[in-house]
Amino acid sequence: MTRGGWTEQRNSESDALLSALGSKYSAEILCAAGTPKSAQALSEDIEVPIATCYRRIEELVDAGLLECEGRKLSNEGRRTNIYRRTLDEIEVDFSSERPQFSQKRRTEAKNRLQDRLR
Repeated sequence: MTRGGWTEQRNSESDALLSALGSKYSAEILCAAGTPKSAQALSEDIEVPIATCYRRIEELVDAGLLECEGRKLSNEGRRTNIYRRTLDEIEVDFSSERPQFSQKRRTEAKNRLQDRLR
């Protein structure tokens, strides 16, 4: 369901969102992933161990909050995945029997504009 640019989630999707957001470092990773970044860059930016960062990235991708935007060569010459968050805002409503989530998705136009400004 959509209202004013916000997309509401179903129960199973809401459970995945709540689980992913409840993990330590998830919010920090989402904040840092406003621009495309590798797991290594995210790990360094928020000062979290790389193994933990990879686990959180997997949870966030599974919940649809983060996506792999492509691959690029690292400074060491290895192919590495580049991630960016899929939303800018999320709203949680606890007034019902189950939490209800609404999220404001990032548009491709916003991503392209942000990439040009970097």
